[in-house]
Amino acid sequence: MDSVSTDPGQAERDRRRGRFFLCGAVGAVGFSLALQMGMNANFLSQDLGFSGAQLGILEAFRESCGIWALGVLALLAGFAEPLVGAAMLVLFAVGLGGYALVPDFFWVVVASLVWSQGLHVWMPLPASLAMGLAEPGRVGFRLGQVQSAGAAGFFGGLAAGYVLTRLGIAIRPLYYAAALAGLVAAACCLAIPRVIRTEGPRLVLRRRYRLYYLLCFLEGWRKQIFICFAPFLLVQKYGTPLTTILILNGIVQIIGCVTGPAAGRLIDRVGERRVLVFYYVCLTAFFLGYAFVDAPRLLYVLFVVDSSFFVFGMALNTYVNRLVPAAERTPTLSMGVAFNHAAAVAMPLVGGMLWVTLGSRWTFLAGTFAAAASILVALRVPALGPPLAVALADPVAP
Repeated sequence: MDSVSTDPGQAERDRRRGRFFLCGAVGAVGFSLALQMGMNANFLSQDLGFSGAQLGILEAFRESCGIWALGVLALLAGFAEPLVGAAMLVLFAVGLGGYALVPDFFWVVVASLVWSQGLHVWMPLPASLAMGLAEPGRVGFRLGQVQSAGAAGFFGGLAAGYVLTRLGIAIRPLYYAAALAGLVAAACCLAIPRVIRTEGPRLVLRRRYRLYYLLCFLEGWRKQIFICFAPFLLVQKYGTPLTTILILNGIVQIIGCVTGPAAGRLIDRVGERRVLVFYYVCLTAFFLGYAFVDAPRLLYVLFVVDSSFFVFGMALNTYVNRLVPAAERTPTLSMGVAFNHAAAVAMPLVGGMLWVTLGSRWTFLAGTFAAAASILVALRVPALGPPLAVALADPVAP
């Protein structure tokens, strides 16, 4: 990435400004996603009458955008990353706003493809920008701050959704609020220093990054089972109302606001391998819980704890910062998104088929396998050492 300024004082001011507006953008996106994710299970199950199989098909279409995002970012390589982010967040807002108007399955798929494509092109950019704006040795901490901003925005969206729902506002109009927040996020991107851009290869696929690719693939497998089917389990099997889903997610985001920077410091201190092994061991236990626990209140607790552990997933981003030179950072993160979504496209279909044919237990056992396999891969991640980007004198440093 290009230096923000040749003057050290101005460079630091640009860094602070960039981090402030990056956090604003991530927070606004979190607000939008809170409304979408918080309402999704109830909207699809109760408003549109989706079955488990239809949900799996929809998620497969939506997650395919993560693979296409790799090509979009390759075409846009060389443009200032804040501008790319702003354009994609406008697309994200348009698609979310379309949910307020969809009449049936076909148009849900169309609207989902629009907002999901914008979101998935945006997904690697916050981590890349945060790492570019971070001081040496504080990458995990800065990523944690950005993640906390997202959690705060997500909590705000859940709180707004809860209050408006209690006031009798229907689900569909709330998607307009989600779209407005997406436009606010796009505006924040325009205030980030525009000289921040990746000058390097459009696509990066290297053998020495294979552990990162495999971890991303397994993360997509495991994460998509959770995102797609854990809330659906609570709604369809146990009749959990929308307000309860919003409260559960609100608790998760409060925890995320507090733990994000602390988790980042932990990663900076002990390294990715220890954090990732701990993360995946816990996730394996959580998925066994979804498979075998039948008490709704206990499942609520499990849902909150499981969701809160997502904060440790930022270790994958700090691993990239340590693994690759700065010029390959964004393309490598984008390739990770593609591998993540290669699994995410297939798993909703597989999970939906397992749900229909064998029952929900087998859907979550499929997630258990992915989490357990991740432990074995994480054990091969190199121990903490000096970041390659620092060793190569990352050109962002003032």
